[in-house]
Amino acid sequence: MDAADADDRLDRAFLALADPVRRRMVARLSRGPATVNELAEPFDITVQAVSKHIRVLESAGLVTRSRDAQRRPVHLDAAALEKLTEWIDRYRLIHERQYRKLDALLARSDTKESSS
Repeated sequence: MDAADADDRLDRAFLALADPVRRRMVARLSRGPATVNELAEPFDITVQAVSKHIRVLESAGLVTRSRDAQRRPVHLDAAALEKLTEWIDRYRLIHERQYRKLDALLARSDTKESSS
């Protein structure tokens, strides 16, 4: 996967997670697979609307569906979420290092002022 594909995948994932209904679905799926009807239960929306939300999550690579007899459970792709976490952590760590440097600089400044 080249950088453009990776960026496109990140964009689709973050856009998918921008919707509160889809975030709640991801939270539910983190506890295990669920059918469309099970995912629809806590929402006051149609099963068709839930199916559309699932398609957005599928397109973003965050969920998959399997066939289990008559059921088509939806599964969370934990590896896809891990990639999002890695991307966020990369920038979080950069900023943490910058804040530690600033804290050290401020601490040295405080020490100099108190010794004057």
